[in-house]
Amino acid sequence: MTLSLEQVGKTVAGETHLADINLTLVPGTLNVLLGHTGAGKTTLLRIIAGLEQPTHGTVRQAGVDITKLPSRKRSVALVYQQFINYPSLTVRENIGSPLRLRGARDYQARVLELARMVRIEELLDRLPGALSGGQQQRVAIARALAKGAEIVLLDEPLVNLDYKLREDLRDELRALFGSATVVYATTDPAEALALGGTTILVHHGRVLQHAAALDVYHRPASVTAARVLSDPPMNIFTAAMRGGAVELGGDAVAATTPHLAGLADGTYCFGIRASDCRLLPAPGRVAMRARVELSEISGSESFVYLRGAGDTQFIVQQDGVYHYQLDDELTFYLDPGRLLAFEPDGDQNLVASYRARSDVWPK
Repeated sequence: MTLSLEQVGKTVAGETHLADINLTLVPGTLNVLLGHTGAGKTTLLRIIAGLEQPTHGTVRQAGVDITKLPSRKRSVALVYQQFINYPSLTVRENIGSPLRLRGARDYQARVLELARMVRIEELLDRLPGALSGGQQQRVAIARALAKGAEIVLLDEPLVNLDYKLREDLRDELRALFGSATVVYATTDPAEALALGGTTILVHHGRVLQHAAALDVYHRPASVTAARVLSDPPMNIFTAAMRGGAVELGGDAVAATTPHLAGLADGTYCFGIRASDCRLLPAPGRVAMRARVELSEISGSESFVYLRGAGDTQFIVQQDGVYHYQLDDELTFYLDPGRLLAFEPDGDQNLVASYRARSDVWPK
């Protein structure tokens, strides 16, 4: 059943937590709420779950107004980032609790089935306190599955787990919840892209963009949307289009690529991801001079923070380990074919984006 939010807002003590949210979630889809801490994601989930009432607006399911319907009467399951299990009940009893509350008989077979689905069948007779964090979160997910809810809400469910556990559970989630409508909240752009589905960008209580994950990545609606979806932060700078070229600062000039050819001469706000800038030359890239402000190694990648002509800041992401000292002068290489162009002022909406195959995930 379609879930829709119409002009939903939430104000607490004069502070706006949500502002005029309009969303329609198609049944059986995965929807990823992406935004910084404090963006309003948890408040939105709690309103969908019926744990909070909006200050104004309407929540509908299958066209029926459920805004004031109590949480216990909604077909909704909510999994938090904390490992919320009943500490005095065994894993078996935790998973079976929603089934018992519904008065289900002979539900033990279903409990075993769910435990096998999340790979904790050998832990059924243990108490939650004897489990690892990942195992406890699997119990919470199994209990949500046991509820058989039409809508499953996941509030950063993997944030407290180590990297390997996060990857394992994330890969399993889409299959686990089957035909349910899933809303998954995260602050991590990489996690949002890995999950796929539909991405909903939330910032300061407002929805910036709601589209397929790859569309949001390749065609962010505004500078703010691009920043929310980029980690490390997207490089944003002002440059002029003049005579069929982009004047990038200093002596750096990029011939207009096909996706920018329709732009009139003038000043624009341009954006490019750190991963589309390199420390090594390559065909078609434009060389730019800059001074090192910070250089750091993360695993097998190097991140170099630079200040270029006109006091413009850039972040370059390069595979491999590269060491630089503060104030080193270097040349980096920018791919003009990956430039995004935005309005220079106002809402700074997108005006030009490169074409990207919709079936290819960003590297």
